[in-house]
Amino acid sequence: MVVLGIFVWTLLEYSLHRFLFHIKTKTYWGNTMHYLLHGCHHKHPMDGLRLVFPPAATAILLFPFWNLVKLLSTPSTAPALFGGGLLGYVMYDCTHYYLHHGQPKTGVPRNLKKYHLSHHFRIQDKGFGITSSLWDRVFGTLLLSKADDKSM
Repeated sequence: MVVLGIFVWTLLEYSLHRFLFHIKTKTYWGNTMHYLLHGCHHKHPMDGLRLVFPPAATAILLFPFWNLVKLLSTPSTAPALFGGGLLGYVMYDCTHYYLHHGQPKTGVPRNLKKYHLSHHFRIQDKGFGITSSLWDRVFGTLLLSKADDKSM
């Protein structure tokens, strides 16, 4: 159940980033809310104070999510499922911070950093996965590398 919770978090991470954080707004208040939620992060992507959701706001949002998990699962599986989702969220926050401020030299972290920074600096309407490109592949929003762009 913990692994399932982490997996569900990755889908939630992708969905929030694509459909909420990159929503097209047309009103003053819509634009203001969008800027506060995510626009400021895209405007100042290397600002370390704008990379993670505030812990107090996270704690408040956990209550409805806990109730949703309790509603959709059994009493014996809800804590593990919720804990896995929470663990996925913490891993996402740490990964996101590292992708902006760490200096990975090899392997998966380096590729994740390239992928995420391409979302910030090249094509902002693709590449919504932060910790993985899995859901970008599933939903057709995979961000191709510059080399792939040239070959098409």
